[in-house]
Amino acid sequence: MVHLLAVNSPIRILLLIPHLAGGGAEHVIELLARGLAAEGYEVHLGLVSQGHWPLPRLPKAVKVHDLGARRVAASSLRLLRLVYAIRPDVLLSGIAHLNFLVLLLRPLFPPRVRVVVRQNATVSAVLREAKEPWYTGLFYRLLYPFADRILCPTRAMADDLARLFWISSAKLAILPNPIDVKAIAAALTGPFCWHGAGPHLLAVGRLSREKGFDLLIEAMAEVRAHFPAADLTIVGAGPEEAALKQLSSRLRLEAAVWFAGYVESPYIFYPGASAFVLPSRQEGMPNALLEADAAGLPLIATPASEGVVDLLRDRPGAWLASYVSAAALAQTLDAALANLHPGERIPREAPDPHAIDRYAELIDSVCAARHA
Repeated sequence: MVHLLAVNSPIRILLLIPHLAGGGAEHVIELLARGLAAEGYEVHLGLVSQGHWPLPRLPKAVKVHDLGARRVAASSLRLLRLVYAIRPDVLLSGIAHLNFLVLLLRPLFPPRVRVVVRQNATVSAVLREAKEPWYTGLFYRLLYPFADRILCPTRAMADDLARLFWISSAKLAILPNPIDVKAIAAALTGPFCWHGAGPHLLAVGRLSREKGFDLLIEAMAEVRAHFPAADLTIVGAGPEEAALKQLSSRLRLEAAVWFAGYVESPYIFYPGASAFVLPSRQEGMPNALLEADAAGLPLIATPASEGVVDLLRDRPGAWLASYVSAAALAQTLDAALANLHPGERIPREAPDPHAIDRYAELIDSVCAARHA
C-alpha cells in the first residue's frame, strides 16, 4: 500500500537519529525505516554523526543522509539544510537530545513540516540520575509541547511525561516498539556462539552507566561461587567499555566475561544462551528485552522502569530483582539459574505484529490533520 497525500504523491518522511550504532533507540529507527519504506512511504534517514560506525544493510528505497557533524549540538545548520532539501511531510526524531534540537529549530522549518518526537526513556528516572545538564527538565517543559505528537512505547512513560510537564494527553501516543520477528526466528536455528558448560548469560546494550553493566559484572562474581562455569557475553559498545573491562579484571572475571563489541545482529547469540539479563538502572522499554522475550529466552532483569516491571511481572520464565543493585541482581540470577534447564525456551504470546502499521496510521493522521 502506498500512503499518499491529497496531491497523490507518497508521504515523505525524514527519520532522524544521531547514528546507527547498535543502541535500542537506533535499532527502533532502523526498523521503522525498513518497515515504512515497505509500506510505500518515501523514507529518508538522517544521521548526525555516523562516523566510523558501519551502516547496517538497508533497503535501496531508504535514502541515507549523513550530516557528518561531530555531535548533535554542532549539527544545526546541516540539519536545516537537510530539511529544506528534502522538505518532508513528517520529521520523526528518535532520541531526547536530538528532539530538543529539532524543536528549537522548528520555527525555521518550512511551514508544512510536521514534527513527531519519540521518547526513549522514562524522564523522571533520567532526571533522578542527576547526570543530565541542569536545563534538561526545562527543555522538556518548554519544547515538547511544540511537537505535533510525542510517541512513547509504554503508558507509564506517557503518564510520566504528562505528570511532570503538563503535556496534553492529545499530544501523547503509545506505540509499541517494532520487532523483527522473522529475523529472530531465523537466528534461533543458527549455530551456537558459546563455549564451555555454562550456564551462558547474554546482555545487550550501550555500554553506559544507566545500563548497569557494572552491576551485572559485580553480580557475576557472586554467581560464579554457585555456578563456577557460568559465563557472560556483553554485546554493545559505549563510553564505559574501558571501565567495565577494568572492573572485570579487578574481580578476576576475564575468563568469564566476554565483551563482544558492536554486533549488527545480536540475535546470533540466542542459540545456546541460557538466559537474557537486563541490569539497567533506568530504562524506557528496551528493544533488547523485547527481542529476547520474542525469542523465548528466560529473562532476568532489574526493576528499571514501570514498563519493565509490568512486562515481566507474572510472565513465565521471567525473574525480576527486588531492587536495582548488584546484590539483588546476584540473588535473582542464582534463583533463576537454579531453576533453568540448558537451552530452555519459554513459549510466550507473540509481540504486536502490527507495530509498523500503528506508526503508519499515526503518520497518516498527522498529515491529514495538517491538510484539514
